[in-house]
Order: sequence, then structure tokens, then C-alpha cells
Amino acid sequence: MTPHIVVMGSTTMDLVAYAPRAPRRGETVTGREFRAFPGGRGADQAVAAARAGATVSMIGAVGTDSFGTRLRSALEHSGVDTDLLRTVEGASGTAHIVVDDEGGTAIVAVPGANAALTGLTHGDEALITCADLLLLQLEAPLDGVLAAARHARDHGVRTVLTPAPAQPLPPELLAAVDLLVPNAHEAAALTGAADPRAAAHKLLDQVPDVVITLGAEGSLYATRGAEPVTVPAPRVTAVDTTGAGDTFVGALATALGEGRPLPSALAWASSAAALSVGRPGAASSMPYRTEIDAEAGART
Repeated sequence: MTPHIVVMGSTTMDLVAYAPRAPRRGETVTGREFRAFPGGRGADQAVAAARAGATVSMIGAVGTDSFGTRLRSALEHSGVDTDLLRTVEGASGTAHIVVDDEGGTAIVAVPGANAALTGLTHGDEALITCADLLLLQLEAPLDGVLAAARHARDHGVRTVLTPAPAQPLPPELLAAVDLLVPNAHEAAALTGAADPRAAAHKLLDQVPDVVITLGAEGSLYATRGAEPVTVPAPRVTAVDTTGAGDTFVGALATALGEGRPLPSALAWASSAAALSVGRPGAASSMPYRTEIDAEAGART
């Protein structure tokens, strides 16, 4: 079965500088390279899911600038349906990223056209109703995210939320989420608990399933009524971690949509993320299904 995944979220142009380290306040650091990549958490998750084998539709917004044209084209090139990707007057969203020599990132995001995603159109609602799974993040306005989650809940559509960038979440949003996928920093920000297991325990009071991504250490899966399970990540040398989390979520959503149990889906998604960190860029680094299957098979 090929799952149909709808993604509502941000579409931005990633403006990436590669340097030995990110500058401190008031400091200039000489970089070695600059690249511009189509990105945004929403678009990145859409591309990741499409390359992993899902049928994917994108609800989002781009501007009337040249970035908007390029962003729409990049999604379509990866097989993402953009019929409901809005074009709004003004600038597209941008993310200004510094990648250091260890593959770490520092990011300033400017929403641009993404700020228009404050609610759903009738077309958006119809698309979500027909989906197998809805992917959400927090780079779109919270009102729009909440509207999408509520509509999915009302129509029995499984909803996965990446709570990034970290911010306080209204109880009504968490009540509409089936699976929450924060990283360790986001989990700590949401709960006040630095230990991932303690954070997962607190989050289960609000959502039925939690996956906390732990970078090179893999991921922690927790569900109500069972002990948390750690799924290790493949050992790789990181070139650029930009988009690795979104690669993980897109692949995870595809695996879940295909009916795989969560532990198996997590291992497969970890293989996808491992491939992405070995390449530069966000969406441009995301692997295709044949690559993920080969990577996962080599590690079993």
C-alpha cells in the first residue's frame, strides 16, 4: 500500500554558509562556501516522505519572488503535489544557516509567505480528510497548525507533530496529536526535564505516543503502558545535519503509513537520516527509497 501523506507547513529557501564555527555576537567569521537550497521543515518533510515512497501533498505558501518559483519547482521535481501550495504577494520564507566543521547548525528563520498559513481553505480540509496521515510542524502560524490538527482528528486522520521550533503548546493541539516527535532539546523545553526518559514520561500525559530523536544516539520511543525503547542510529560521519530530523520524520511517516510497527519504522527512518547527514543541504540530501532499503538491509 502506498500511503497518502499531507504535509502542512513551511516552505523556505535555505541560505547556507559553511564555516569553521558559527560567529559569536559582534564577530565576523570567514566561511569557505555558500549555497542556496530549497527547504523549510514542512517542505523538507514532504520531500523526505515522497522520496521514501509515499504519495505526498503539500499545504503551504510561497511568495511572488524568484525564490517562490524555485521552491514550488523543487517540490514538484521530488514528486510532491503542489496544487494547494498558495502563492501570496511578497517575499518567500528564508532560513539563514551557518554549518560548522562538525556538521552542527545555527539558524535564523524569516517566515515571509509562511505567515499566511493562519487557517484552512475548503480545499485544504478536503485534502486532509482523504489523507492517511498528516504531518505538522511549528514554522507555520499556530492557528493554522491547530486548525489542521483538529480537522484531522475530527476525520480520523493520524497526525504527527514535530514541535519545532520549541514553544509552549496549547492543550487543544496536543489533544489532537497521535504522535509527537521532538528532539531532546525540544522535549526538555516542553517538559522541563533534561533526561529524555523523564521528558517522554511527562509527554505521555498529553499524547499517546512519543518519539524523541537523540541525534547520533538514535531515538527513544515511548507509549502509554510500556517501558520506553531506544532505537540506535547507524554510526556515520556527519557532513551536514541540516534537515536530518525532517528526513527522519518523513521516512517514519511513510513507514507508519505502510503499516509497519513503530520500532521497525524507527529503524528504517534512522537509516534514512544517516544517509542525509553524509551529504550537504536539507532537501537535497534526502535519500530515495532504494537507498534507504539498501542502507537498512546492510545494517540488519
